[in-house]
Amino acid sequence: MKHRIVVLGAGYAGAFAAGNLARRLSPADVEVTVVNAVPDFVERMRLHQLAIGQELGVRKLADVFAGTGVRLRLARVTGIDPERRTVAVTGENGDDELVYDTLLYALGSSVAHHGVPGVAEHAFDVTGRSSALRLRERLAGLGEGGTVLVVGEGLTGIETATEFAESRPDLSVALAARGELGAWLSPKARRHLLRAFDRLGVTVHEHTRIEAVEPTRALTADGTSVPADVTVWAAGFAVHPIAAASGLKVAETGQIVVDGSMRSVSHPDVYAAGDCAYAIGENGLPLPMSCASAGFTNMQATAAIIARLTGSEVPVTGLKYYGNHISLGRRDAIFQMVDGDIRSKSWYLGGRMAARLKSGVLKGAGWGIAHPTFGMPKRKRRLDTAPDRAGVRVAA
Repeated sequence: MKHRIVVLGAGYAGAFAAGNLARRLSPADVEVTVVNAVPDFVERMRLHQLAIGQELGVRKLADVFAGTGVRLRLARVTGIDPERRTVAVTGENGDDELVYDTLLYALGSSVAHHGVPGVAEHAFDVTGRSSALRLRERLAGLGEGGTVLVVGEGLTGIETATEFAESRPDLSVALAARGELGAWLSPKARRHLLRAFDRLGVTVHEHTRIEAVEPTRALTADGTSVPADVTVWAAGFAVHPIAAASGLKVAETGQIVVDGSMRSVSHPDVYAAGDCAYAIGENGLPLPMSCASAGFTNMQATAAIIARLTGSEVPVTGLKYYGNHISLGRRDAIFQMVDGDIRSKSWYLGGRMAARLKSGVLKGAGWGIAHPTFGMPKRKRRLDTAPDRAGVRVAA
């Protein structure tokens, strides 16, 4: 019987991982299945562009994985039983159950409401394609002078506010920051950021905590009313509770606790990659939820799976976070390098050169998704003759 590898999620981490596994392992020994709830690949890093009305190309996952040997199952994951090694799913054909020998959990994250009243009912977000399209429709109906409030001073909030202000100068765009905007940047990079906000006419409400969202306004902790025809919630991410409910060991964040090879510390035939993995970096701190982290963790997870299944030494590399790349509209950006403690270095790159670099990163990621196996090799690795159920080589 073939070794069944099931990958949950076809985002940046899951799609790359599935392609790499199919590229390097022999189809005579291994069956790779990807489970995803929607038929298209979602360019999450560009959803703020989609929301403001820009057109993004659509990549059908069926086309992405055609000819690669990867099986695509369009269904929503509803549960995991790591003791029986099964995944419960529901799709067009109803409920079903998939059996795995190795599971790679890469379901990503969604918007975190933090229990703030009115967010679920009245706020919009850009963490999924459907939510971005819902926001797009709402913004298209706003006339001149319409007010948009972006809540959150992280990368998503900054990119969303600047993209909206540049694309729709007829709107009044504001951003609510709990602290100082860009306080984590180097002094020069922060000055660049503030100049960009001034140039684009984005109003910044610093030291402002939003404690309620209503249809036409947001309320701050001190009771101040901030007008908002549209509130965009970008105040953090949360992972799906399925991992915690399944009995896998998770952190307080709900992320799966993994070792240096991205293997679950509680269930050795389960791996995690991307936002849902609680991975400790070289500096001893958890990796932040980001596309960069998704890249590091999916490469480590696939390398470990392949090594264990083929009886090779498992490569474990230090997980290092190098910096943040922030778009400020289409013609400006900031690339901020960080040190080993994720503190901003004095050096940064800004302006059109940084924007071109960010564009290249996005195009490169898109190309990688469109070519998940990067060209199928002529020789693929066969499985070790005696792997145990966790995929570890066992002496005969």
